[in-house]
Amino acid sequence: MADKENKAAETSEVVKAETEESKAAAKVAKAAKAAKKSDRPGFFSRTGQSLKRYFKDVRGETKKIVWPDAKTVLKSTGVVLLVVVIVSLIIWGIDTGLSAGITGLKKLATGDETSVSETVDGETAEGEDTEAEAAEGEEAADEKAEAEEETKADEADTTEAESAQADEAQEETEAETTAAE
Repeated sequence: MADKENKAAETSEVVKAETEESKAAAKVAKAAKAAKKSDRPGFFSRTGQSLKRYFKDVRGETKKIVWPDAKTVLKSTGVVLLVVVIVSLIIWGIDTGLSAGITGLKKLATGDETSVSETVDGETAEGEDTEAEAAEGEEAADEKAEAEEETKADEADTTEAESAQADEAQEETEAETTAAE
């Protein structure tokens, strides 16, 4: 039993020594880290160095650029403009086609019997108006004639009133002239 107690005592001493060593090692590491931190330059110093290195690298990269000559620039510009024109024409064609398709679908939905290709500015291919368009045209003509008659009547009334006022003004002027003599 004594052997067991001796072993337990030795083990506890070893453990104590190890913990003391680990505590001491932790203190040493902490002190080294603090010393290392204080050796490091400040924030602004590091930032300044980083910016200086960055701009130095930028300058080095710009020196590596190979600029094209005038002939190459003009040729590339011409290609770009040509492609822009071609793509614009393609988009215009698609837009025009879709617009015509939508117009055709609208006419089919409303029950208009004339097709898009037969209709040119409200007239069919034979040059004759459809019955509905003819009826609308007659109604519009009647309304226009009525509006013109009303306008003429209003103008006549206005003209009569203006001439009556002019006559009165002339008579007053003549009366004043004779009164002054």
